Amino acid sequence: MASVTATSDWHEWHLPYEDDTSPLSRRLRLIQQHINDWLDQRPDSSLRVVSVCAGQGHDLIGALALRSDADRVRAELIEYDPRNVTAARMAVAAAGLNGITATQADAGDFAAYRTAAPADLVLLAGVLGNISDGDVRATINALPRLCASDATVIWTRTRRDPDLTPAIRGWFAGSGFTEEAFHAPGDVLFSVGVHRFHGQPQQAPPSGAIFTFTTGGASRR
Repeated sequence: MASVTATSDWHEWHLPYEDDTSPLSRRLRLIQQHINDWLDQRPDSSLRVVSVCAGQGHDLIGALALRSDADRVRAELIEYDPRNVTAARMAVAAAGLNGITATQADAGDFAAYRTAAPADLVLLAGVLGNISDGDVRATINALPRLCASDATVIWTRTRRDPDLTPAIRGWFAGSGFTEEAFHAPGDVLFSVGVHRFHGQPQQAPPSGAIFTFTTGGASRR
């Protein structure tokens, strides 16, 4: 599809998760911590989650697999690489998470969110570092069309020069979000942000481009 142009092997990209000390694993634990915090703060009997460019779903699946209230969550993992989709489905089945669906689709197009939005939690892990700066801003501007009222967005981005995270945080504020957390560890380049939506949810169009993955961006995630 037009919004997926990257040549990186996104299946092999997940290998560093096998090393608990890798920056990717450290980032994963931070994301899972915030997923758990969000669940603890939301007593709702039913919650909707969408993971954008979900990969193998390590963040959400790993968090929910250890929770007794996982059945509150209905989630859609949207991923383009069929091998990652297969891996995610296997992990979902192994964890007995009946509320999670892994869908092979182009997450850069609104058409992929027909059954997923509006969501109470939007996961943007590994997205904002693999699209152009203009598409980063466009994606943040599009979030009110993916978010339910009072939704939370968890996102990641490298701080490699030029560091776009100050601008990203400002764009979130301009799109109706309040920052709840921002992690920028001094010994690694990744960052993790958490923002809560306090604006008015908007209707998502049936289709239309949100972002396009850039070629060879695996190291920027």
